[in-house]
Amino acid sequence: MNADELVQVGRELLITAILVSAPAIAVSLVVGLGISIFQALTSIQEQTLNFAPRILAVSVALIITLPWTVQVLRNFTFRMFELAASVGPT
Repeated sequence: MNADELVQVGRELLITAILVSAPAIAVSLVVGLGISIFQALTSIQEQTLNFAPRILAVSVALIITLPWTVQVLRNFTFRMFELAASVGPT
């Protein structure tokens, strides 16, 4: 395996990590922004109000996107196993 192939594997790894984490991060960002706007409008300054809705929303998002996440990770794993088999002893 040369340096170009190794860079390609690293790039694929980072893209896969971003794809897998994107739904949870996006939902957390949107819910956090909504709660912050609500707190600003109502002048509620409770710091713990932010966590429970975020945890619930991220949990629901992870459950909903679980089949897609498993498929993305499975495809990545298969590509890595194929690459490892092609690089193996000759």
